[in-house]
Amino acid sequence: MGRDGFLRPEAERMSTDPAWRAVTCWTLACSGLDEVIMLRAHRLTTERLRRLAAWRADTGIRLTLLAHTPEQTDLQRLLEHLTAAELVDVATVRGTAAVLEAIGPAATGRRTGPPPHDHAHQLPTLPRSGVAAFRADCWRRQNATDFAHTDGQYRAGYAAARTWLTRTWLTRTLPPQPTPPEVTEEADHPAEPTPFTLQETEDVRLFLARLTVSSPSAQHTVARVRGAQAAFLSRSLLLNVPDDLTSRAGPGLTTVPLTPRTVHTITVRLPNPLRAAAVAALLFTGTDTSLLSMTQIAGVDKDGTTVAIDRDSRINIGEEPGPRHLYAIPPRARPLLHAAVEFRRRTPRTADNHGLFANCFGTTPRFEALIADAGIPVPALVHPHSEDDWHTAARCWHLHTPAPPAPDVLPRRGELCP
Repeated sequence: MGRDGFLRPEAERMSTDPAWRAVTCWTLACSGLDEVIMLRAHRLTTERLRRLAAWRADTGIRLTLLAHTPEQTDLQRLLEHLTAAELVDVATVRGTAAVLEAIGPAATGRRTGPPPHDHAHQLPTLPRSGVAAFRADCWRRQNATDFAHTDGQYRAGYAAARTWLTRTWLTRTLPPQPTPPEVTEEADHPAEPTPFTLQETEDVRLFLARLTVSSPSAQHTVARVRGAQAAFLSRSLLLNVPDDLTSRAGPGLTTVPLTPRTVHTITVRLPNPLRAAAVAALLFTGTDTSLLSMTQIAGVDKDGTTVAIDRDSRINIGEEPGPRHLYAIPPRARPLLHAAVEFRRRTPRTADNHGLFANCFGTTPRFEALIADAGIPVPALVHPHSEDDWHTAARCWHLHTPAPPAPDVLPRRGELCP
């Protein structure tokens, strides 16, 4: 199935039952695998034929067995094994020509090797300015080429936030807002900003994770976040993120984009779905292993787009719940998470509140072996952090002031810069 993890002497081995569960889960999670041809089927035991029958029943694949039975006794023994394995709906074809016709023509597409190496344009060091002066400072300090790339990321964050606010945020019924005080001679102050509710805070943090999970560098992340902050201000919403953004951890800062080559490396080197999903989660969350180890099976939503980790309820039992730690699952990582969830649910004596990444982030030797098997640098391990990830520290308020005019198209270099 394209896995070479077992070819390396030092790689982790799986026993028979977990290995067959892994085969089933990978088949269900990875699209495009709908037919399997097995050679030397006359040498299969009844037990192995039973496992093939269960595999076919669970996945719906088309199973073709090629057997060499020159003697009638060999054929009779094979048919007995098939019957014992409850493979009774077998269509038997004999003769080379008939077999080739039943199999069909050869596949036209052939695997030529791993995808090409990743490449992204590197952005220069960005100013540490806040949202009000960020774009103007970039315009003054950067040359035309660098500013064009930086401004592209800024505009992407701005457009994504405006779209998200229009489609998701403004369609909801906003919480009751306090009535602004009457203007008097003694007081001429607008109403105090209203902090977001728990659900609103979670939604904003998940949006920030989705906005930055594909960022190839911390500089790209900063530009996208500043653009998103400008879009929030245009809707009279104040979005605050940590001042020391580049020194924090989390999506876009200590993550690795899940490119085709990265996913290919994970899947061919880690046949175990749990191990593959654990490494992928380290790469797209950029968080600490102590937090990631708290992920429950039910923490992955049904669509496989979000990971929710409710750390506070597990540490501070009985206290008022706080916002969950939410992470966006990139599209290329979703089959890996889907396979891991299926693998855990097919494991005996498993419930949805059990840990998803069981035995992945445990003892140091085991974890080191996992990282060695993956063969991919993990930024979150190179830059350990004790504080919460940057997007979980984000705060947002409703500002009770008229929204400033926000043009659909921001000025380009050479025009009036905000």
